[in-house]
Amino acid sequence: MFRRRREQKTDYRQRLALLRSGKMRVVVRRGLAHMHVQFIVYEQRGDRTASETISKSLRNYGWKGHCSNLPAAYLTGLLAGLQARAKGINEAVLATGLQTSVKGSALYACAAGIRDAGIMLPLGSEIVPGKERIAGTHIADYAKKLKAAGKERYQRQFSAYLRQALEPEQLPAHFEEVKNAILAKFNAAPSEAGEEEEAWEDVK
Repeated sequence: MFRRRREQKTDYRQRLALLRSGKMRVVVRRGLAHMHVQFIVYEQRGDRTASETISKSLRNYGWKGHCSNLPAAYLTGLLAGLQARAKGINEAVLATGLQTSVKGSALYACAAGIRDAGIMLPLGSEIVPGKERIAGTHIADYAKKLKAAGKERYQRQFSAYLRQALEPEQLPAHFEEVKNAILAKFNAAPSEAGEEEEAWEDVK
């Protein structure tokens, strides 16, 4: 038991509190290259993964950007939430484990996507990244500055994007395209996905 605590894998105090709630847990993990979302239910024989989504699945919807930045985190959460709903899951609680809770991080961008998919997920709007950051506006703005300063550094910094024929300045528009493709796959309109616009009204 203590080995998992030492390895920064399990916060047993948090786990016990979540198990007592009787609700399904959403576990979000961010690696260097991907986001990983699991809906986990506790059973007597141990934990069971009821639904699982990895950000590389975004490629199936046309995503050309990095798979662990803020836009990808939100889209992964949206996809994970819609897949979970298709399996009859409607409510869950976020299990952060031993991850450091950072306001506006990819963890909460992913959680916002899950919530906007229609999953009842307690989430304070003050910790969720703003709508523009979720769409990747900050990345597009940085790309524009680099390009204006000199193409060499711009091409080096965003080589992965350019290899995918995606100009990083167009990331917000690309984000919307992929988001709409995900919603279309599940026959979900933006207004049905957790009343998204209302959810973002208080986000700064």
